[in-house]
Amino acid sequence: MYNFLLPDEFVNSVFEITPEKLKAQGIKGIITDLDNTLVEWDRADATEELVAWFEMMREAGIKIIIASNNNEQRVRTFAEPHGIPFIHRAKKPLGGAYYAALVQLRLRRNEVAMVGDQLLTDVMGAKRQKLYTFLVRPVADSDGLVTKFNRFVERRVYNDLKRKGQYPWEQ
Repeated sequence: MYNFLLPDEFVNSVFEITPEKLKAQGIKGIITDLDNTLVEWDRADATEELVAWFEMMREAGIKIIIASNNNEQRVRTFAEPHGIPFIHRAKKPLGGAYYAALVQLRLRRNEVAMVGDQLLTDVMGAKRQKLYTFLVRPVADSDGLVTKFNRFVERRVYNDLKRKGQYPWEQ
């Protein structure tokens, strides 16, 4: 029932995703969401820990691209200082941004993972494109207006998974 909503892996943060873990799965690139995946939705800049994670990935040869549904100014302001390519107004879960990201990364689907914090945008879109998916816990407890609706639906999915004994995170 939840084939397009269940990620391949649940992680608490991007920092649990290491180059070694990715390379063991043949993954050479990451498409990542921005807001509440990498940083809080209302934080303009990357944390020092996140900058170090970007550098660790870069040194290991793992390519990164940001695909965000947010506007160009928001995504550009975050991504450019770190030399990370980006796609703004990605319209996830539609497939266009995922395809554009694969082209920019110059990688095949089986070499790319999606990292995001939402089932209905990040995971569903990536699963439809047959990408490996990591669902991270949202960085912040608060969300923008559109995301609040998605979280409502996610809670229903999580409650169903919990009843079935498949809930990935402790409350």
